[in-house]
Amino acid sequence: MTSHSNIVIFHDNKRVQNDEHIWGQVLSGRGAERILDLLEWLSARSEGVSLTEATLALDMPKSSGLLLLRLLTERGYVERSKKGTYSLVRLPGEVRSDTEAWGTLLRLSEAPLREAVEASNETGFVAVMQDTQIRYLTKRLPAREIRYDRDITHLRQAHQVASGLAILSGLDEASLRAYLDVAVPTHEARAEIIATIAKARETGCAVNLKGVVEGAAGVASPIRDANGSIVAAINLSGPRERIVAHVAELTDIAIRTAQKVSEDLARRSRTKPASKGGS
Repeated sequence: MTSHSNIVIFHDNKRVQNDEHIWGQVLSGRGAERILDLLEWLSARSEGVSLTEATLALDMPKSSGLLLLRLLTERGYVERSKKGTYSLVRLPGEVRSDTEAWGTLLRLSEAPLREAVEASNETGFVAVMQDTQIRYLTKRLPAREIRYDRDITHLRQAHQVASGLAILSGLDEASLRAYLDVAVPTHEARAEIIATIAKARETGCAVNLKGVVEGAAGVASPIRDANGSIVAAINLSGPRERIVAHVAELTDIAIRTAQKVSEDLARRSRTKPASKGGS
């Protein structure tokens, strides 16, 4: 257990506390309740709030509120602006740029992915992009004898799979060019990928009939966060002949599934307007 007994807390250049008993008050008893109260209150704020606003709204000592806000800031749930205000940037389990916290995405996509696999009778995946590669977070197999499977512990180069093409469609032109210059060696291959991504942007779904696994193909639609940024993709894959024969139907299922997960992610975000004078 980490000791906090030597921590000196400052706020606006003023010493607030230098005693371990305050940590005992915050991290035990009502501490857990106060953390949840603070997270819920911050989630309803669309703008940054001051320490005073938070502690008055939640009726807690300023010293306790400061420690809670510092803890949430250190864990990446809250950001402190140069003006000294605090804003919630994610809830527990939601994705952030420097961690592998995909719990919320997995939970919200579980039922829609299951329904997509049942409707399509093909294998379903949820995928995210890490650096230039695609990581599959989960997969669901259909209840049929001949089906496509893959080892999701292996990363794939983004432009080689439908999920990666769907996620790459969210990059701006400069970022996409930078990726292609490094990952794709020939001009002809880059031109083909650019055309595929342009089609994915137009239709909302990437189609890849040249899977990494021979004989496999797939479609994928991007999952977006509340800001419209692409954070993941829903992928349906199977034998190439089946995907080609049912590509329109599979595309529709992938798009609807990704939209459902995107809507659920948006509902988890800070969409309520800030209220005045407390909670």
